[in-house]
Amino acid sequence: MTMATMHEHDLRPFHHPHVYGDGQGAQRERVLVQVTVLTLVAMVVELLAGWWSGSLALTADGWHMGTHALALGGAALAYRLSARAQHAPGGQYAFGGWKIEVLAAYTSALALGVVAVWLIVAAVQTLLSPRPIAYLDAMVVAVVGLAVNGVSAWMMTRGGVDTPGHDHGHGHDHPHDHGHGHDQNFSAAYLHVLADALTSVLAIVALAGGLWLGWAWLDPAVAVLGALLIGSWSIGLLRSSTRALVDATGDPALAGRIRQAVECDGDARLADLHVWQVGSASWSVVLTVVADRPLAAAVYRERLAALAELGHVTVEVHRCPAAATG
Repeated sequence: MTMATMHEHDLRPFHHPHVYGDGQGAQRERVLVQVTVLTLVAMVVELLAGWWSGSLALTADGWHMGTHALALGGAALAYRLSARAQHAPGGQYAFGGWKIEVLAAYTSALALGVVAVWLIVAAVQTLLSPRPIAYLDAMVVAVVGLAVNGVSAWMMTRGGVDTPGHDHGHGHDHPHDHGHGHDQNFSAAYLHVLADALTSVLAIVALAGGLWLGWAWLDPAVAVLGALLIGSWSIGLLRSSTRALVDATGDPALAGRIRQAVECDGDARLADLHVWQVGSASWSVVLTVVADRPLAAAVYRERLAALAELGHVTVEVHRCPAAATG
């Protein structure tokens, strides 16, 4: 009797990559660090000026910048942690670190919600107990704050490569873009900058109304208006990031394309199909094929090669029990 020759199995053709994303994380991290520093400087200036001038709108804008500096710094840290998770040894993270970035977006949304509530409470207190405001001085600082927001937005648009063009937390859920990834972490950070710009504009309007028209009530009133808009952004961002965290970003259109590609021979049928997001532009697929004349798993996997957004594909193949007994 002869024994089969023993050899080392070559597993390389069957390895799956576990690095997902669009490769822009490091660049976005650098931009976010720069914007965070710029925002922190503007925050200190606005808080001091708001305290000295007595302007609630300007003080609110300063605290708003502080929470956004924290969110921006957290977003930058998320990219760093996500990159480490992607390359962690021993498969510590099943599908890389993309959800660290989503978690940062979720946390940013919570911070936006807290800011909105704080603005409303402070505005009501000011309406009940008005205080004098040095309008002109506060307006100068508010204009400086708006300029900082403009520079920050420009830096993120230029350095972030794909700042959100339409999904700014307005209640729209776009979990996929067929290959054009939507980075929720960067979108959340960009949204914070836009919210900062909004509060700066509202502060300028309120201070101008108080200075030239004598409308002291306008200062807390515009703070409430800004809080309502920021709150709506927070809700939209919470909705989209929460769906990603609990793997509820399923895409029926993508699932249909997968089914069509696998079942194209008229014999194969999908008995089970799971599709979930593992990156800003990457999806993982686990599917079970049943056929009368089953082919190798590699054949069905090859049929999905044209779907570039599929970053990880696992195929299980079975012969139809009816065909086996027929």
